[in-house]
Amino acid sequence: MLIKRRAGWEMPESQATPESVFLNRRQWLAGSAGAIAGAALPQAAGAQGADPTLDLYPAKRNAAYTLDRPVTDEELAANYNNFYEFGTSKEVAAASKRLVTRPWTITIDGLVEKPFEIGFDDLIRKVTLEERLYRFRCVEAWSMAVPWTGFPLKELVALAKPLSGAKYVQMQTFMNPKMAPGQSQRWYPWPYTEGLTMAEATHDMTLMVTGIYGKPIPTQHGAPLRLITPWKYGFKSVKSISKISFVAERPKTFWEGLQASEYGFWANVNPEVSHPRWSQASEQVLGTRDRKPTLLFNGYAEQVADLYKGLEKERLWA
Repeated sequence: MLIKRRAGWEMPESQATPESVFLNRRQWLAGSAGAIAGAALPQAAGAQGADPTLDLYPAKRNAAYTLDRPVTDEELAANYNNFYEFGTSKEVAAASKRLVTRPWTITIDGLVEKPFEIGFDDLIRKVTLEERLYRFRCVEAWSMAVPWTGFPLKELVALAKPLSGAKYVQMQTFMNPKMAPGQSQRWYPWPYTEGLTMAEATHDMTLMVTGIYGKPIPTQHGAPLRLITPWKYGFKSVKSISKISFVAERPKTFWEGLQASEYGFWANVNPEVSHPRWSQASEQVLGTRDRKPTLLFNGYAEQVADLYKGLEKERLWA
Protein backbone atom coordinates (compact mmCIF):
# COMPACT_ATOMS: atom_id res chain seq x y z
CA MET A 1 0.00 0.00 0.00
CA LEU A 2 1.37 3.39 -0.94
CA ILE A 3 1.38 6.06 1.74
CA LYS A 4 1.61 9.62 0.56
CA ARG A 5 4.64 11.45 1.88
CA ARG A 6 3.83 14.79 3.46
CA ALA A 7 7.15 16.46 2.78
CA GLY A 8 7.71 19.88 4.25
CA TRP A 9 5.38 19.35 7.17
CA GLU A 10 6.82 20.61 10.42
CA MET A 11 5.66 20.19 13.99
CA PRO A 12 6.79 22.52 16.81
CA GLU A 13 9.16 20.62 19.09
CA SER A 14 7.03 21.66 22.08
CA GLN A 15 4.30 19.42 20.68
CA ALA A 16 6.57 16.57 19.75
CA THR A 17 6.71 14.58 22.98
CA PRO A 18 4.14 11.84 22.52
CA GLU A 19 4.38 10.39 25.97
CA SER A 20 3.10 13.54 27.68
CA VAL A 21 -0.48 12.68 26.81
CA PHE A 22 -0.28 9.85 29.30
CA LEU A 23 0.92 11.93 32.21
CA ASN A 24 -0.91 13.91 34.84
CA ARG A 25 1.64 16.72 35.16
CA ARG A 26 0.34 18.08 38.44
CA GLN A 27 0.33 14.65 40.05
CA TRP A 28 3.83 13.97 38.69
CA LEU A 29 5.28 17.18 40.07
CA ALA A 30 3.69 16.71 43.46
CA GLY A 31 4.72 13.07 43.68
CA SER A 32 8.29 13.70 42.60
CA ALA A 33 8.74 16.61 44.97
CA GLY A 34 7.44 14.54 47.86
CA ALA A 35 9.65 11.61 47.01
CA ILE A 36 12.76 13.75 46.81
CA ALA A 37 11.98 15.78 49.92
CA GLY A 38 10.94 12.79 51.98
CA ALA A 39 13.81 10.45 51.29
CA ALA A 40 17.55 10.72 51.57
CA LEU A 41 19.27 10.62 48.21
CA PRO A 42 21.11 7.37 47.53
CA GLN A 43 24.79 7.59 46.83
CA ALA A 44 25.20 9.29 43.45
CA ALA A 45 27.11 7.61 40.66
CA GLY A 46 29.57 10.49 40.58
CA ALA A 47 30.39 9.97 44.26
CA GLN A 48 31.50 6.36 43.89
CA GLY A 49 35.12 7.05 43.12
CA ALA A 50 37.04 6.72 39.90
CA ASP A 51 35.39 4.67 37.18
CA PRO A 52 37.34 1.37 36.98
CA THR A 53 36.88 1.26 33.20
CA LEU A 54 38.50 4.62 32.41
CA ASP A 55 41.57 2.92 30.95
CA LEU A 56 39.41 1.55 28.11
CA TYR A 57 38.59 4.99 26.69
CA PRO A 58 38.81 6.41 24.15
CA ALA A 59 38.33 3.24 22.14
CA LYS A 60 39.52 2.90 18.57
CA ARG A 61 37.03 4.26 16.04
CA ASN A 62 35.60 1.82 13.51
CA ALA A 63 36.04 3.64 10.19
CA ALA A 64 33.24 1.62 8.57
CA TYR A 65 30.67 3.82 10.31
CA THR A 66 30.58 7.39 9.03
CA LEU A 67 28.11 10.28 9.15
CA ASP A 68 26.49 12.61 6.65
CA ARG A 69 26.36 15.43 9.21
CA PRO A 70 28.50 16.91 12.01
CA VAL A 71 28.63 15.18 15.38
CA THR A 72 26.20 16.77 17.85
CA ASP A 73 27.82 18.98 20.48
CA GLU A 74 28.59 16.89 23.56
CA GLU A 75 27.09 19.31 26.05
CA LEU A 76 23.91 19.60 24.04
CA ALA A 77 23.50 15.84 23.78
CA ALA A 78 24.17 15.51 27.52
CA ASN A 79 21.32 17.85 28.40
CA TYR A 80 18.52 16.71 26.10
CA ASN A 81 17.44 13.23 27.09
CA ASN A 82 14.48 10.97 27.70
CA PHE A 83 14.82 8.93 30.86
CA TYR A 84 11.35 8.50 32.33
CA GLU A 85 12.65 6.75 35.40
CA PHE A 86 13.94 10.17 36.51
CA GLY A 87 11.46 12.64 35.03
CA THR A 88 9.31 13.53 32.06
CA SER A 89 11.20 16.55 30.77
CA LYS A 90 14.34 16.48 28.64
CA GLU A 91 16.34 18.02 31.51
CA VAL A 92 16.94 14.86 33.51
CA ALA A 93 20.75 14.93 33.69
CA ALA A 94 20.88 16.20 37.27
CA ALA A 95 18.08 13.92 38.51
CA SER A 96 19.69 10.88 36.86
CA LYS A 97 22.76 11.24 39.08
CA ARG A 98 20.73 9.38 41.70
CA LEU A 99 21.46 6.28 39.66
CA VAL A 100 24.04 4.13 41.43
CA THR A 101 26.05 2.28 38.80
CA ARG A 102 28.56 0.43 41.00
CA PRO A 103 28.24 -2.38 41.70
CA TRP A 104 26.14 -3.26 38.63
CA THR A 105 25.12 -6.83 37.93
CA ILE A 106 23.56 -8.11 34.71
CA THR A 107 21.40 -11.23 34.86
CA ILE A 108 21.43 -13.52 31.82
CA ASP A 109 18.59 -16.04 31.87
CA GLY A 110 15.85 -17.77 29.92
CA LEU A 111 16.64 -20.19 27.13
CA VAL A 112 20.39 -20.41 27.62
CA GLU A 113 22.70 -23.29 28.43
CA LYS A 114 23.22 -22.01 31.94
CA PRO A 115 21.73 -18.81 33.43
CA PHE A 116 24.30 -16.61 35.14
CA GLU A 117 25.01 -13.17 36.55
CA ILE A 118 27.99 -11.05 35.59
CA GLY A 119 29.28 -7.77 36.93
CA PHE A 120 29.43 -4.95 34.39
CA ASP A 121 33.12 -4.34 35.13
CA ASP A 122 33.83 -8.00 34.40
CA LEU A 123 31.71 -8.09 31.25
CA ILE A 124 33.37 -5.05 29.69
CA ARG A 125 36.77 -6.80 29.86
CA LYS A 126 35.46 -9.86 28.03
CA VAL A 127 34.53 -7.87 24.92
CA THR A 128 36.31 -5.54 22.51
CA LEU A 129 35.21 -1.91 22.64
CA GLU A 130 35.11 0.32 19.59
CA GLU A 131 33.73 3.74 18.73
CA ARG A 132 31.06 4.12 16.05
CA LEU A 133 29.45 7.23 14.60
CA TYR A 134 25.70 6.67 14.33
CA ARG A 135 22.67 8.77 13.48
CA PHE A 136 20.09 8.73 16.28
CA ARG A 137 16.42 9.36 15.43
CA CYS A 138 13.78 9.92 18.11
CA VAL A 139 10.14 9.08 17.42
CA GLU A 140 9.41 12.66 18.52
CA ALA A 141 10.93 13.83 15.20
CA TRP A 142 14.29 15.15 16.44
CA SER A 143 17.68 13.67 15.71
CA MET A 144 21.36 13.86 16.60
CA ALA A 145 24.68 12.34 15.54
CA VAL A 146 26.63 10.54 18.23
CA PRO A 147 30.04 8.86 18.75
CA TRP A 148 29.01 5.82 20.78
CA THR A 149 31.51 3.42 22.33
CA GLY A 150 30.49 -0.18 22.85
CA PHE A 151 30.55 -3.71 21.52
CA PRO A 152 28.25 -5.67 19.20
CA LEU A 153 25.41 -7.34 21.08
CA LYS A 154 26.25 -10.55 19.22
CA GLU A 155 29.36 -10.85 21.42
CA LEU A 156 27.16 -10.99 24.52
CA VAL A 157 24.81 -13.44 22.77
CA ALA A 158 27.80 -15.71 22.20
CA LEU A 159 28.71 -15.52 25.90
CA ALA A 160 25.12 -16.40 26.85
CA LYS A 161 25.02 -19.54 24.65
CA PRO A 162 21.29 -19.43 23.83
CA LEU A 163 19.36 -22.61 23.08
CA SER A 164 17.76 -23.24 19.70
CA GLY A 165 14.33 -22.33 21.06
CA ALA A 166 15.38 -18.74 21.77
CA LYS A 167 13.71 -16.51 19.16
CA TYR A 168 13.92 -13.14 20.91
CA VAL A 169 16.19 -11.22 23.26
CA GLN A 170 14.33 -9.34 25.99
CA MET A 171 16.15 -6.53 27.85
CA GLN A 172 15.06 -4.78 31.02
CA THR A 173 16.33 -1.87 33.02
CA PHE A 174 16.73 -1.80 36.79
CA MET A 175 13.73 -1.52 39.13
CA ASN A 176 14.24 0.71 42.16
CA PRO A 177 11.58 3.40 42.83
CA LYS A 178 13.55 4.75 45.80
CA MET A 179 16.43 5.55 43.48
CA ALA A 180 14.33 6.41 40.41
CA PRO A 181 11.18 8.27 41.51
CA GLY A 182 9.58 7.98 38.08
CA GLN A 183 9.12 4.28 38.74
CA SER A 184 6.63 5.20 41.45
CA GLN A 185 4.18 6.25 38.73
CA ARG A 186 2.02 3.15 38.52
CA TRP A 187 0.42 3.91 35.16
CA TYR A 188 3.71 2.96 33.51
CA PRO A 189 4.48 -0.75 32.92
CA TRP A 190 7.81 -0.78 34.79
CA PRO A 191 10.48 -1.98 34.49
CA TYR A 192 11.33 -0.57 31.06
CA THR A 193 11.37 -3.55 28.72
CA GLU A 194 12.52 -3.86 25.14
CA GLY A 195 13.17 -6.71 22.76
CA LEU A 196 14.74 -7.76 19.49
CA THR A 197 14.53 -10.82 17.30
CA MET A 198 17.61 -13.01 17.40
CA ALA A 199 18.41 -11.87 13.87
CA GLU A 200 18.30 -8.22 14.96
CA ALA A 201 20.26 -8.90 18.13
CA THR A 202 23.08 -10.60 16.25
CA HIS A 203 23.25 -8.03 13.44
CA ASP A 204 26.59 -6.24 13.15
CA MET A 205 25.03 -2.79 13.74
CA THR A 206 23.30 -3.65 17.02
CA LEU A 207 25.49 -2.11 19.71
CA MET A 208 25.69 -2.48 23.46
CA VAL A 209 26.87 0.96 24.51
CA THR A 210 29.21 1.64 27.42
CA GLY A 211 30.57 5.05 26.44
CA ILE A 212 29.98 8.26 24.50
CA TYR A 213 32.27 11.04 23.28
CA GLY A 214 35.31 8.96 24.15
CA LYS A 215 34.39 8.49 27.82
CA PRO A 216 32.30 6.12 29.95
CA ILE A 217 28.63 6.79 29.41
CA PRO A 218 27.03 9.16 31.97
CA THR A 219 23.84 8.37 33.83
CA GLN A 220 21.45 10.41 31.68
CA HIS A 221 22.50 8.41 28.62
CA GLY A 222 21.83 5.10 30.38
CA ALA A 223 24.92 4.13 32.35
CA PRO A 224 26.51 1.71 32.58
CA LEU A 225 25.04 -0.30 29.69
CA ARG A 226 22.42 0.56 27.08
CA LEU A 227 21.26 -0.63 23.69
CA ILE A 228 21.59 1.24 20.38
CA THR A 229 19.81 0.08 17.21
CA PRO A 230 20.38 3.06 14.91
CA TRP A 231 17.82 2.09 12.27
CA LYS A 232 15.02 2.12 14.85
CA TYR A 233 13.38 4.95 16.78
CA GLY A 234 15.23 5.84 19.94
CA PHE A 235 12.69 4.42 22.39
CA LYS A 236 13.92 0.95 21.41
CA SER A 237 17.32 1.76 22.91
CA VAL A 238 16.68 0.64 26.48
CA LYS A 239 18.94 2.26 29.08
CA SER A 240 20.71 0.97 32.19
CA ILE A 241 20.21 -2.69 31.32
CA SER A 242 20.24 -5.09 34.26
CA LYS A 243 18.60 -8.20 32.80
CA ILE A 244 18.81 -9.95 29.44
CA SER A 245 16.50 -12.90 28.79
CA PHE A 246 16.41 -15.25 25.83
CA VAL A 247 12.80 -16.15 25.15
CA ALA A 248 10.63 -18.05 22.68
CA GLU A 249 7.74 -15.56 22.54
CA ARG A 250 7.86 -11.95 21.42
CA PRO A 251 8.11 -9.76 24.53
CA LYS A 252 5.67 -6.93 25.14
CA THR A 253 7.75 -3.77 25.19
CA PHE A 254 7.36 -0.76 27.48
CA TRP A 255 5.63 1.64 25.09
CA GLU A 256 3.68 -1.16 23.46
CA GLY A 257 2.30 -2.02 26.89
CA LEU A 258 1.41 1.62 27.51
CA GLN A 259 -0.13 2.52 24.13
CA ALA A 260 -0.04 -0.25 21.55
CA SER A 261 -2.03 1.77 19.00
CA GLU A 262 0.91 4.19 18.68
CA TYR A 263 4.01 2.14 19.54
CA GLY A 264 4.76 -1.35 18.32
CA PHE A 265 7.49 -3.92 18.67
CA TRP A 266 9.46 -3.18 15.49
CA ALA A 267 9.81 0.63 15.53
CA ASN A 268 11.82 0.90 12.31
CA VAL A 269 12.26 4.42 10.95
CA ASN A 270 10.20 5.22 7.84
CA PRO A 271 9.49 8.73 6.52
CA GLU A 272 6.42 7.49 4.64
CA VAL A 273 4.62 6.22 7.75
CA SER A 274 3.43 8.90 10.13
CA HIS A 275 2.96 8.58 13.84
CA PRO A 276 -0.79 8.76 14.51
CA ARG A 277 -0.34 12.35 15.69
CA TRP A 278 2.47 13.79 13.52
CA SER A 279 4.48 13.23 10.39
CA GLN A 280 7.80 11.40 10.34
CA ALA A 281 8.78 12.83 6.94
CA SER A 282 11.41 15.15 8.40
CA GLU A 283 13.39 15.63 11.59
CA GLN A 284 14.78 18.56 13.55
CA VAL A 285 18.54 18.21 13.97
CA LEU A 286 19.34 18.87 17.61
CA GLY A 287 21.21 22.13 18.19
CA THR A 288 20.71 23.47 14.67
CA ARG A 289 18.01 25.09 12.59
CA ASP A 290 18.31 22.32 10.06
CA ARG A 291 15.29 20.21 9.30
CA LYS A 292 16.36 17.20 7.27
CA PRO A 293 14.28 14.68 5.36
CA THR A 294 13.98 11.46 7.35
CA LEU A 295 15.71 8.48 5.73
CA LEU A 296 14.26 4.98 5.46
CA PHE A 297 15.69 2.87 8.28
CA ASN A 298 17.34 6.13 9.38
CA GLY A 299 19.74 5.81 6.47
CA TYR A 300 20.77 2.21 7.17
CA ALA A 301 18.47 0.42 4.72
CA GLU A 302 21.37 -1.12 2.80
CA GLN A 303 22.61 -2.79 5.97
CA VAL A 304 19.35 -3.92 7.61
CA ALA A 305 16.50 -4.16 5.09
CA ASP A 306 17.13 -7.87 4.54
CA LEU A 307 16.19 -8.53 8.17
CA TYR A 308 12.56 -7.86 7.29
CA LYS A 309 12.07 -9.83 4.09
CA GLY A 310 8.96 -11.94 4.41
CA LEU A 311 7.62 -9.75 7.23
CA GLU A 312 5.70 -7.30 5.04
CA LYS A 313 2.46 -8.05 6.90
CA GLU A 314 4.02 -7.01 10.18
CA ARG A 315 3.62 -3.49 11.55
CA LEU A 316 7.29 -2.73 10.94
CA TRP A 317 7.18 1.05 11.15
CA ALA A 318 5.40 1.83 14.44
